[in-house]
Amino acid sequence: MMSRISQRFSELRAQNRAAFAPFITAGDPDFDTALALLTELPKAGADLIELGIPFSDPMADGPVNQASYLRALKSGMTLPKVLEMVRRFRKTDAKTPVVLMGAYNPIHAYGTARLCKDAAEAGIDGFLIVDLPPEEDEVLRVPANAHGLDVVRFVTPTSDDARLKTVLDGASGYLYYISMAGITGSKAVDSDDVEAAIAHLRAETDLPCTVGFGIRTQEQAARIARFADGAVVGTAIVSKIFENLNAGAKRDALVSDVTAFCKALADSVHAARS
Repeated sequence: MMSRISQRFSELRAQNRAAFAPFITAGDPDFDTALALLTELPKAGADLIELGIPFSDPMADGPVNQASYLRALKSGMTLPKVLEMVRRFRKTDAKTPVVLMGAYNPIHAYGTARLCKDAAEAGIDGFLIVDLPPEEDEVLRVPANAHGLDVVRFVTPTSDDARLKTVLDGASGYLYYISMAGITGSKAVDSDDVEAAIAHLRAETDLPCTVGFGIRTQEQAARIARFADGAVVGTAIVSKIFENLNAGAKRDALVSDVTAFCKALADSVHAARS
């Protein structure tokens, strides 16, 4: 049976559209608010959701996303609660893929075999683990694949052809192309360089190729969506959450403002090739 991830990218390909993939941190700023956001994202146009696993020492994340992890941890968020959040999400949405993104430490502590079983039962579709390289991800990939879950691989601007062969060996779901060297949200995307990189990737694999790190605006998202299979937006959305918190916004107002921002991004991505 086709996975939710494969089904979604197949549908988008038939429509000649790219995916809009927002990132939020599970539990930021608290469980109920994050669940409300998660539930509203598909209605705002999210085709795939990357859900951050809160961790005190994240890899590759800039200060904005790091702060969101700390807010979530302070509110009492744990990996079991992340799974519970997705279980509740699945009561209203059976189709939108959800991929857990984060560091390996919480997964190792939970136990990979146990997590893959529990994640599949909760309705999660895969993992994006920033500090688990292809040479070492068998510990997660084997139990994940046994439960129909994908372990999505990263490709970077420094991935030469030899490295790319290693990345593609065992890759599934889709590829996440990191648009620039550095941490999340640190600088803007150079779309010409990224377009050339995606073209090179497509010559080597049939997996969908998404782009993330550095996409902040509707215009940037649309440029990426013209040639990539998906545009991932994280830091800009997390920043919008913080802006609302800093302004003292109530939960409903925060959720409304953030989802309106996501809808504008989604609309730009979906119209990019029209």
